[in-house]
Amino acid sequence: MPSTYKKDKPWDTDDIDKWKEDAFTPDQNLGGTFSEESSFATLFPKYRETYLKASWPMITRSLEKHGIACTLDLVEGSMTVKTTRKTYDPASILNARDLIKLLARSVPAPQAVKILDDGVACDVIKIRGLVRNKERFVKRRQRILGPNGSTLKALELLTQTYILVQGNTVSAMGGYKSLKEVRRVIEDCMANIHPIYNIKELMIKRELAKDPELKNENWERFLPHFKKRSLSKRRVPFKVVDKKKKVYTPFPPEQEKSKVDLQIESGEYFLGKVAKERAQREKRDDVMKEKMEDRKRKREEGYEAPKEESEVKKKKKKRRDDEDAVDGEVKKPKKRKVEAVEAE
Repeated sequence: MPSTYKKDKPWDTDDIDKWKEDAFTPDQNLGGTFSEESSFATLFPKYRETYLKASWPMITRSLEKHGIACTLDLVEGSMTVKTTRKTYDPASILNARDLIKLLARSVPAPQAVKILDDGVACDVIKIRGLVRNKERFVKRRQRILGPNGSTLKALELLTQTYILVQGNTVSAMGGYKSLKEVRRVIEDCMANIHPIYNIKELMIKRELAKDPELKNENWERFLPHFKKRSLSKRRVPFKVVDKKKKVYTPFPPEQEKSKVDLQIESGEYFLGKVAKERAQREKRDDVMKEKMEDRKRKREEGYEAPKEESEVKKKKKKRRDDEDAVDGEVKKPKKRKVEAVEAE
């Protein structure tokens, strides 16, 4: 029986995007209104209150197009979104939930509203729990931004996303595949892997994707492999403890003298306030004097005249002559001994 699936399909051309999702329209909602109301609420920080109050009319207009109602509670400090009888898209309430989440994380309202479009997703990455030390966390968070925000801008251009670093979180908006790359770069940065390595890898991938011959091949051989550098020398401890086996004694070690005991021994404890200050000042002056003498000696070393070559050569020649003279004196008695043997 001849094959039927290998027939020509004149309607199936290369310019057709088979993965494209058409926008959801009210005509496609055959079920009518929803049986139950769905709602989501989120809190926002105090410093966002003024901005949200000013931009709330624009947010309300954007949500009304999708049939979503929203309320801003300044007393409680919360934002709420819920479905209405005009809501026709079931996924629109989830986009509205993401919208208020982004607004609470300091994303500008015109940028946050884009989450309502199809094909745009968001990801709020919590980075505070990835690093325990506060100082190390601040340094690695700054590494995401880079000098004058250059690293963040490069990451945004390569992944075609919007990234905002705010407090203990990183908010990202864009395509699903791009968000996966952004999360990987952020988590690697918090694990002490510099973002520049991942940026270099993304640049190579973007160039390889343009080549039609390499588009469907494995890119592993083109990607850079950065080796983990480990310290060659062992870390020397600050306090070196002598671990030699000590002779056992039943008596406890002698108690260390306190600061007051040392002052009593030196006589400093019995001095008055003025005498103590004078002693400290004299000690400080002595230390300063030693340092000044040391600096002066180092400066004068540069002005010392170097030894001339002629003098060095003369000394070497004189030493050589002295050695020859010593050798001559040693050899003379041997000659006499040889002459005496010949005479016999």
